[in-house]
Amino acid sequence: MLELYNEFVNHPDFWKYISIPFVAAIVGWTTNWLAIQLTFYPIKFIGIPPWLGWQGIIPKKGKKMAGIVVENTLDKISTMQEIFDEFEPDKIAHHVIKVADSRIEELTDDIMNERNTVLWENLPNIVKNRAYNRARRQLPEMMDNLIEDMHANIEDLIDPKELIIKRLSEDKNMLNRVFWECGETEFKFVINSGAVFGFIFGLIQMVVWWYHKDWFILPAFGLLVGLATNWLALNLIFRPLNPTKLTPFGPTVQGLFLSRQRAVSEVFCRIVTAEILTIGHIMVEIFKGPKADRAKAMLKKHMRPVIDGGVVKTVAQLTVGPEGFVDLKRTIEEKTIEMSLASFDDPIFSKERGKVVERMFRERMQAMSSEEFQALLRPAFEEDEWILITMGGVLGLMAGLLQLTLMFTGAG
Repeated sequence: MLELYNEFVNHPDFWKYISIPFVAAIVGWTTNWLAIQLTFYPIKFIGIPPWLGWQGIIPKKGKKMAGIVVENTLDKISTMQEIFDEFEPDKIAHHVIKVADSRIEELTDDIMNERNTVLWENLPNIVKNRAYNRARRQLPEMMDNLIEDMHANIEDLIDPKELIIKRLSEDKNMLNRVFWECGETEFKFVINSGAVFGFIFGLIQMVVWWYHKDWFILPAFGLLVGLATNWLALNLIFRPLNPTKLTPFGPTVQGLFLSRQRAVSEVFCRIVTAEILTIGHIMVEIFKGPKADRAKAMLKKHMRPVIDGGVVKTVAQLTVGPEGFVDLKRTIEEKTIEMSLASFDDPIFSKERGKVVERMFRERMQAMSSEEFQALLRPAFEEDEWILITMGGVLGLMAGLLQLTLMFTGAG
């Protein structure tokens, strides 16, 4: 053993041999780092489409990736009815009424000046004030009834899954951020473990190369390092699925991502409720999304008593005439929608409502089984995973060939 040690230490290529595990560690780290980068970037396709070039796996399949995430999370933790319940419809109505009440005069003046500025400006203030006051008196009841009606029929007005998928597939940077912030620890583990696994394989490679100088040894081990480091890292993230003792007296282990279920749930639910499924985005989708006609018909129904009754109708016909009254009603509806949606730009109110929904999402997501929970991040790795692993192998093979050519050509 001592003779072997002395022979190794005094060998003229000693430092070249010593470099083998370090080179393997660099190859392992580099291939894994590149694999993660290519999962997220570039956001847009770079190259000559359709085949010569690359686009990050997540951005490339944005709609599909967003759909998988939604189906594997939102479907299991909530319905739109429950979300709207948590928003508390009475508080939504109260907030809109509060904002609208302060803008009654402004809104009315805008609408009437748009139709007939001269006549409206020349009406006596007592007539205008009667119109303002009647609208202000009827607004709370109208808004309460509208929100109550929306609450009862919310499933027919909006599909939260479509909203999330649309926003994430349109905003590829946000989609990337959802995956990155949820799996940051795991992605860094993949990268850094490449160096550790690469070094271990490099030690084996060094011993094999000492005894066998076949030219293919270094390239073959380079290929192995590139393939195995990615494969091992990915499996350690999601395996074992449930807490498991590898030995009767050993510690309990679980896949890295799965063991962080509580922390990941907090991150995911915060992003979804603070930036995607907000009360403002939901209301915009209701009144401007694919089912907007239903919401507008509902609004029209509840505004009819306000517009068609008493002094409001009389004042309106004085300024725009009976023929313009129909167009005026349409304008009022549109302005009411704009004003209502603008009220949800209040960051304090949106954050307050979002926190309530976030808490519900987080509690239910943390209660998911490991099988259900792994489906949140697993798609980021499964999509074209073979490409990333194969690419790691190719880069490792190239590194092995370079190592053979530059360092060990002619070595004995």
